[in-house]
Amino acid sequence: MSQEELLIQEDEYQKSGVHIGTQAKTKDMEKYIFKIRNDGLYILNLKQTNDLLIIAGRMLARINPKDILVVAQRQYAFRPVLKFSETIGARAIPGRFIPGTLTNPELKSYTESKVILVTDPLADTQAMQEAIKVGIPIVAFCDANNKTSFVDLVIPANNKGRRSLAVVYWLLAREVLKNRGQIKEYQDFKLTIEDFEAQI
Repeated sequence: MSQEELLIQEDEYQKSGVHIGTQAKTKDMEKYIFKIRNDGLYILNLKQTNDLLIIAGRMLARINPKDILVVAQRQYAFRPVLKFSETIGARAIPGRFIPGTLTNPELKSYTESKVILVTDPLADTQAMQEAIKVGIPIVAFCDANNKTSFVDLVIPANNKGRRSLAVVYWLLAREVLKNRGQIKEYQDFKLTIEDFEAQI
């Protein structure tokens, strides 16, 4: 994997555990798995993660930020999701997703979106089901144990680790801004991975 094609140094990806999957894998995720470790953990293909972050960045940059909804039930994802949304101007729902948010116009929390970014299809099932019902495209960070049948754009990544979530959301925010022309070079992006990382 040549360094020029990577969004960050390969060792930074590895130190943050973006590639460390679960001990279970689904058939859907087989094509994103690089190998299985001796301890039974599936290792995700970092090149694919990197390339799909680039594709997602291009796609999200073309959508009005107010039409992008980012959801996360996992606690370690709250800060990265809020920071990502604030940085690109999207809307975020960290924590409980109120049933009907995407499907019931009577609700106070009702929101219309053109795309939904899901942190973990397994944890964010309510948001997933509603997006599917109303036909909103789904971009999702998917770990080795995720099903991807209703995901329109899969970004293979460890979607449970504190540092991993900070890294992928930080990279995606930077990609969106670069594609929008809001930053010219990556070094123009003043936020750090630490700014996106959940506190313990």
